[in-house]
Amino acid sequence: MKWLTLNDEPLKLHGLCVHEGHDYFRLPMDIIDSVSEGVSTLARHSAGGRIRFRTDAKTLNIRYAVAEQPMAGTNMSCLGRSGADVYVDGIYRGGKGYNFATSSFITFSVEKQERMQDVEVYLPCYNRILLFEVGFPEDAKIEAPKPYTIEKPIVFYGSSITQGGAESRPGINYIATVCRKLDADFINLGFSGNAKGEPVMREYVASLPMSAFVLDYDHNAPTPEHLQNTHYPFYKAVREQQPELPILMMSKPDFDSDYTEAAMEENRIRRDIVKATYEKALSEGDKKVWFLDGQTLFGDTDRDSCTADGCHPNDLGFYRMAERVLPYLREMLK
Repeated sequence: MKWLTLNDEPLKLHGLCVHEGHDYFRLPMDIIDSVSEGVSTLARHSAGGRIRFRTDAKTLNIRYAVAEQPMAGTNMSCLGRSGADVYVDGIYRGGKGYNFATSSFITFSVEKQERMQDVEVYLPCYNRILLFEVGFPEDAKIEAPKPYTIEKPIVFYGSSITQGGAESRPGINYIATVCRKLDADFINLGFSGNAKGEPVMREYVASLPMSAFVLDYDHNAPTPEHLQNTHYPFYKAVREQQPELPILMMSKPDFDSDYTEAAMEENRIRRDIVKATYEKALSEGDKKVWFLDGQTLFGDTDRDSCTADGCHPNDLGFYRMAERVLPYLREMLK
């Protein structure tokens, strides 16, 4: 068996910044501690991180260690929080998330055909990886992956729903699903409870090379007033740096989960604030903006079956979100 780490060629790492000391975070070190304490912690989670390669190996062995005890939460399994998924030629082939919830060191194997195939491994959404290695038979051929059809990443900024809560495994997030169908690279900048449109974050996002941008932090704005004061400035900061970038603005998907009239009214106010940014952009002559009403993201039927806890999407919820978002991104990327 020969073992390759995230830094070893020809494996290709996507969605994470590589730091000195083999740390793999979602933000660069010069800003990771300058946004908020919550973002500082969550940016160290490997949500959206992927390893890609081609190989003719019949068996792939995965071993990795995470920083936090991989315990299940009230709305999310150990596999969802700390698991890794393996896709071969775009089809799910297996994964694992913990050893009886007692160990932070995980090992598993995946079988595939004994011919050259494309492999994509999704890293944990709610944990920090300390070590990640892929093992191959000694005689296996290993090559660099095919380039993505859309090589410049799509960037998603948003809440815990963006980060992946409460998916059953990392590859089931709507972002991962959509980008597999598009064959697109992506960067996940979802920060549970801590995506608040801060000036540091909007300037960082504006600086990123990207093919499209999805702005979706309605859920984490503490109040409608906060959303009002930060949403258009976030859009504008990105637009000023990237005049031709397609931008999609979304409101919260669990629109109907708040049953009091006061809560529903606040949801409508928040949606209108997001839509107002879109309409103002159009009035200013911006023809590369789109708006997606979050109330439509869970579809027209059985919407109450789309969450794990009344808020975070389960696998059905993420699937329906992917179905709604995909046509928008296809149009945006033409």
